[in-house]
Amino acid sequence: MQTNMEGGLGGAFKRMFSGESIFMVNFTPQGGPGIIGFSAELPGKIIPLNLGPGQSMICQKDAFMCAERSVSLDIHFRRKLGAGFFGGEGFIMQKLTGPGLAFVELDGDIIEYTLEANQMLKVDTGHVAMYEPTVQFDVEMVRGFKNILFGGEGLFLTTLRGPGRVWLQTMPAMNLAKKLAQYMPSTGGSSSSSGINLGSLFTNFLSG
Repeated sequence: MQTNMEGGLGGAFKRMFSGESIFMVNFTPQGGPGIIGFSAELPGKIIPLNLGPGQSMICQKDAFMCAERSVSLDIHFRRKLGAGFFGGEGFIMQKLTGPGLAFVELDGDIIEYTLEANQMLKVDTGHVAMYEPTVQFDVEMVRGFKNILFGGEGLFLTTLRGPGRVWLQTMPAMNLAKKLAQYMPSTGGSSSSSGINLGSLFTNFLSG
């Protein structure tokens, strides 16, 4: 086990902005094969990605778990302001490029779709976990005054246009944090003698 700043200072800053640690840990077998176990931070699924030379995948922030050393981890910027502000994933995502085997951790159950050319899928913001670079990512406003006020789905929907594969997650970390915060003791409660709002702290911790 050896901890280092893989990729130098530039690589460290890229990892930091994409939700990862500035340091990487390399595991090398000594005198024979070995087994290493990794676990997810939240309830969800671990997805293996067997990437070919030059093949890339766009993932949500903090999705990267581990990979062979031949896989490069980079940041992916959203070019459209609307997608960055209202798409639920922010302006910065992670980009994994092969060759090599990589593992990503996604939240909740995972549903994979393969979109044909110009086929479009509309999704609640925050539920897009990963997609191929050929997929166009954008947002659109929910239509209809009553839908906006009483539909319970917010103002915007994420639109994904093929061709390419997309992976949707059923339980984004922020949704989980908001739900659990309802059951956390608040300021002045009998379980919070220190006067700290534990619900807010839990939400802020998961949101990074």
